[in-house]
Amino acid sequence: MNGKVVSPASPTDPSRREILDLARAYFDNQQKAAFEPGKTYIPSSGKIVDGGDLSHLVDAALDMWLTHGRFAENFEERIAKVVGLKRARLTVSGSAANLLAFSALTSWKLRSRRIEPGSEVLAVAAGFPTTVTPIIQNGCVPVFVDVDLETANVDVERLAAAVTPKTRAIMLAHTLGNPFNLDAVSELAKQHNLFLIEDCCDALGSTYRGQGVGTFGDIATLSFYPAHQITMGEGGAVLSDRPSLIKIVESFRDWGRDCWCPPGQENTCSKRFDWQLGDLPEGYDHKYIYSHIGYNMKVTDMQAALGVSQLGKLDDFVARRKHNFAELHRLLTAAGLEEHFILPRATEGADPCWFGFLLTIRDESPLDRRALIIELEKRGIGTRLLFGGNLTRQPAFRDVTYRISGELTNTDTIMSNSFWIGVWPGIGDAERTYMAETLADVTGSQIR
Repeated sequence: MNGKVVSPASPTDPSRREILDLARAYFDNQQKAAFEPGKTYIPSSGKIVDGGDLSHLVDAALDMWLTHGRFAENFEERIAKVVGLKRARLTVSGSAANLLAFSALTSWKLRSRRIEPGSEVLAVAAGFPTTVTPIIQNGCVPVFVDVDLETANVDVERLAAAVTPKTRAIMLAHTLGNPFNLDAVSELAKQHNLFLIEDCCDALGSTYRGQGVGTFGDIATLSFYPAHQITMGEGGAVLSDRPSLIKIVESFRDWGRDCWCPPGQENTCSKRFDWQLGDLPEGYDHKYIYSHIGYNMKVTDMQAALGVSQLGKLDDFVARRKHNFAELHRLLTAAGLEEHFILPRATEGADPCWFGFLLTIRDESPLDRRALIIELEKRGIGTRLLFGGNLTRQPAFRDVTYRISGELTNTDTIMSNSFWIGVWPGIGDAERTYMAETLADVTGSQIR
């Protein structure tokens, strides 16, 4: 490739067009088996892909530009606009996005605002580990606060009480797509001059008071794992309105380098051999000057091509998730299951694009979660726990330095009594009805 970006063949090139049309037809001609209640397994999450997605993958493969390229640039520009931010940078996963986002805030380039080792960061223990592990991996101390059982999000009064002179940031996820109280959290961050990192990995398409999640904090993250609202297979993104933060994210993502030239380009600063940084000799090639202890967390253009195709379906996917959640809530309420379960509730002011439907067995109910989910799985209904439950009880956290502010009573309840079922777009009317009827039947069997 001689160090230059490959110019793809014209989309009207007959041979290329034929290949792409054949790929699309190959996928779309495959027959999908009809749903059979009790026989067809209903996963708790999944992906929806079609011939157009395969065509995009093949299109990128035909370029043979295997790293960050035209599809990645297109996706970054479009996903930023979808979220409502100016800039986005792709990476290999949502977990990597969280690590890059937090690491960027530790950069020496932020001077007195940088998060230093030993700093405290407010978080919750009822969630996914990689919302918290970047705090630990950067030598900081997570401070765990309890959550509300109906929203499964942070208790904002307890969050405010957890602030100390050592607190430098708040890092929270929008649990199962349900935005946390962004009014209260944003105001707390502003009041104490704290960074706010929004983990939106489960929440693409969710809004709070009409504004997209991810746009309230300093920096936001997304995941494009197959379980999420759109997929690249593997992939994630870091987003921000602040050019200085995005530049630092790029550095950590791209080996820690100081140079910002994209792959296949060089000397975009017009002073490639005029820099003098660190103790390097003057004129040292800027492409090989490193300003951070970084990683290589770039995506391939084929992943990005799938993402570009999936973006065109996002509005439909969001609508179907919301519909599935609303219908499940209606059916389970009509079946009288609120007697035994705390049903999920959207945060006031929020319009979630739900990732899952959380059910928490009430303390006074005789239901046994383990027996319940085993029976649901036997009957073909996929279940998941709320990720790590209480992270402080996980073996990985046994020797980790952390602080608990107050008690984690509700977090322990979630660990012991909660599970969730799917609302993803692959669930239709028949699946949804079967899920509700089966849950009611299994619940009835346990209490008889």
